Amino acid sequence: MVMGFSIALIVFSLLMMLLVLMHKGKGGGLSDMFGGGMQSSVGGSSVAERNLDRITVVVGLLWFACIVALGILMKLDS
Repeated sequence: MVMGFSIALIVFSLLMMLLVLMHKGKGGGLSDMFGGGMQSSVGGSSVAERNLDRITVVVGLLWFACIVALGILMKLDS
């Protein structure tokens, strides 16, 4: 059981990194150094950006749930 949650945590962690890196920079910080500070001519966010936000939130919640489950399982094992 612990092994399954550990593997899921690794997968969700890698997926979170990928999803966060796919987000468009909002200006300020390090994203401006790599060209993220350029303004687009379209106002508002597109459907793809909103879906990416939703997917990122869901994966983040699953990542958090895996951490909590692993903590509980490891506490019960000891």
